Amino acid sequence: MKAEGTGRKVHSLIDKVYHRTNLEMAWESVRANGGSGGIDKVSIPAFQAVAEVELERLHEELKQGTYKPMPVRRTRIPKKGKPQEKRPLGIPAIRDRVCQQALKNRLEPIFDTQVLSPIFEPQFAETSYGFRPKRSAHAAWRKCREYANQGYTYVVDMDLEKFFDTVNQSKMIEWLSRTIKDGRVVSLIHKYLQAGAMNKGKFEETELGLVQGGNISPLCSNIMLNELDRELERRGIRFVRYADDMLLFAKTKRSAQRMLDHILPYIEGKLRLKVNREKTVVAYIGKIKFLGYGFYPSKDGIKLHIHAKSVSKMKARIKELTARSNGLGYELLKLQLKQYITGWTNYFKLADRKKLLKRTDQWLRRRLRMYIWKRWKRVRTRYAMLRKFGNNHNTALKFACTRKGYWRIAKSPILSTTVTDARLKQAGYASFSEHFKTVKV
Repeated sequence: MKAEGTGRKVHSLIDKVYHRTNLEMAWESVRANGGSGGIDKVSIPAFQAVAEVELERLHEELKQGTYKPMPVRRTRIPKKGKPQEKRPLGIPAIRDRVCQQALKNRLEPIFDTQVLSPIFEPQFAETSYGFRPKRSAHAAWRKCREYANQGYTYVVDMDLEKFFDTVNQSKMIEWLSRTIKDGRVVSLIHKYLQAGAMNKGKFEETELGLVQGGNISPLCSNIMLNELDRELERRGIRFVRYADDMLLFAKTKRSAQRMLDHILPYIEGKLRLKVNREKTVVAYIGKIKFLGYGFYPSKDGIKLHIHAKSVSKMKARIKELTARSNGLGYELLKLQLKQYITGWTNYFKLADRKKLLKRTDQWLRRRLRMYIWKRWKRVRTRYAMLRKFGNNHNTALKFACTRKGYWRIAKSPILSTTVTDARLKQAGYASFSEHFKTVKV
């Protein structure tokens, strides 16, 4: 059998997985990505100290068929925007991450074939963008804008409830086996799916779902959802998918609702996935949020903007960084602010944002002045610093002894003319507007 669209036979793959060069490439990738250890408590540095021995042992176990993955270490992290809710995360042991990465590696320099990811890539839909090489969320947003400007301005904003936790493993293995005829590789993936998890010292079975945190889980999710992609294409439905976030496009609200009604039985019956009926909505594109962006109509067509919820999350993060109680000194604060602003502005580089960034920078500078004022703390320190920056004795003494609140004093003329915008910039504090000038769209 050949992988569809690849022209490559995929009967024998396990020897490519356990090849020493492949395992070494996989280890380098895992080491570069970092992260904590699994249930065996072996960290990246600890594994590196015995990497040669461990890679040889992994090579032999995979070759002999005796390899068995360990249960993942279960932990829970706050959901983005919903800190009160926790998202389950599974952290595999380092050696298991190496093996999973070896299943995904590209091996063209070594063999005239490749392992899983490049075999399945040609089968995936053109408008699927998540966890794929040379594709990004920015390409997904551009495609959404393109569809909207073609007149498809009503969307089904699809929400698959707890997708990673509800994947049917039997279906997953069935669809893998259509392409991968090497039973040892399919068996290896099945072992990962059913390896279980250790949660607070207790073993939990994982007979359902994909472990979030494993190297191979994103690929498996794309293989699973590719069945939905192909069904949508067969029905002539325009869609954009990024991982389990999906929009279906229609020209009228009525046709969008009809699409939803017709595709629901397929998703819940054939794929055995659960759709969150409360969060799945049919709406005009200007009323939905997709991966942090919003859409709005203009005289030049539908454009992208930064959604209000994304702005709120950004401000919440800035407040965390500029809180005096976080223990950051000036230099570490500058570094973390720069890193966050750089990442945020790169992510939202497609949006119209000039006015928003101007207001945000004004707010950020006020936060920084409040942070600095709190750091000065004592009356004599405030007096000395106000005098240092050119204020006379009476003015410096008056404001050093003020009982006004921190946020109020941060907007006062005395602090604005002392801790000026130019001085903040000279000191190395980043700004949103300045960084956006360097971002290429």
